[in-house]
Amino acid sequence: MEVKYRYLDNSSITRMDEKVLEAMQPYFFEKYAIPTSETGYSMGIEAREALEDSREYLASYMGAENGDLIFTSGSSESSNTAIKGAAIAQRKKNGNHMIVSKIEDFPVLNSVKFLEKQGFEVSYVDVDEHGLVDPESIKELIKPETFLVSVQHANQEIGTIQDIKTIAEICGDADVTFHTDATHTFTKLPLDLGKIEADMVTISAHTLHGPNGIGALYIKKGTPFNKYLDGGFQEFNKRGGLENIPGAVGFKKAVELTSSEENDKFIQMRDHLMQRVLNEIPNTILNGHPTERIPQNANITFDFVEGESITLHLDMRGFAVSTGSACFSRSLQASHVILGIGGDPERAHGSLRISFGRFNTMDDVEAIADALNEIVSKLREISAIGSG
Repeated sequence: MEVKYRYLDNSSITRMDEKVLEAMQPYFFEKYAIPTSETGYSMGIEAREALEDSREYLASYMGAENGDLIFTSGSSESSNTAIKGAAIAQRKKNGNHMIVSKIEDFPVLNSVKFLEKQGFEVSYVDVDEHGLVDPESIKELIKPETFLVSVQHANQEIGTIQDIKTIAEICGDADVTFHTDATHTFTKLPLDLGKIEADMVTISAHTLHGPNGIGALYIKKGTPFNKYLDGGFQEFNKRGGLENIPGAVGFKKAVELTSSEENDKFIQMRDHLMQRVLNEIPNTILNGHPTERIPQNANITFDFVEGESITLHLDMRGFAVSTGSACFSRSLQASHVILGIGGDPERAHGSLRISFGRFNTMDDVEAIADALNEIVSKLREISAIGSG
């Protein structure tokens, strides 16, 4: 009997919507020229118009009227560019201190760790048991040498939403550049840069049913920034390299296809799953904030069992989810996010992240809740700890 496959790892990557591919196709096969100026040939002009139309749409969507939106190869490049570009610019002014939260995604954490080795100083801000950063703790850490604060809009694993508006205000008052990674919130939560005074913002298409390999970085006018990726004079001379025209067009189309109704559907699925699992399976823990969390995310720890074992059993039944277990980490380390909120390695090892996308239904929620009931019960029966 063929098993129906249910993909529930949409915070890692989403399946591209067919309508996105349809919008991209002409720029692979018919209008594939590099974007040229108005004095160039017609195919290049069409490519330029498509690129700028996509840029204008995305910038308008996020209220980015006072800055430049540059296209990148994705969220990793955007965050690397933001942090290292700011560092290069500020070192000339003797700025050598950065502040980041302990639970940032790896593009941010590994960028600042790289800069630490180059002589920069980094302060890692603690979070509470729900993963929240206290804005006052940011304020207390800022000193004359501080040039950058980077705090994500919401966490990639546990889904907790940060108060970036207040943090941005604190940074603005101190004349410190503020960067936020909005990869997991863009189109899921309001992001109006006319109200949230962030200096740099990372976004990506891969989490909203757009193409892989395309992202963007918003840079507010006047933000100290040095070009990080050298090449030609593309992207306002802020990012060298051939522009990904199909990707930019696909990014725009993916955003056009999102809706508040879809986000409401994610919330209903998320809440129903959490209610079933937490009420029906004993010794379970919700990771992240109970209410201030992104619509698509549920992260739960199952005591006395390994997330790796649950994931493998779910896969055999046709479910794709992710785990914070060190066994599934290329670094062979337990989730730094679960550890960052005060959890021990056992809590991290027993954690699962289930994240919803456009092609999931409530039937998927019921099916995985039923499967988890059976799998966790059986694994605990054979666990020396769980059976005690």
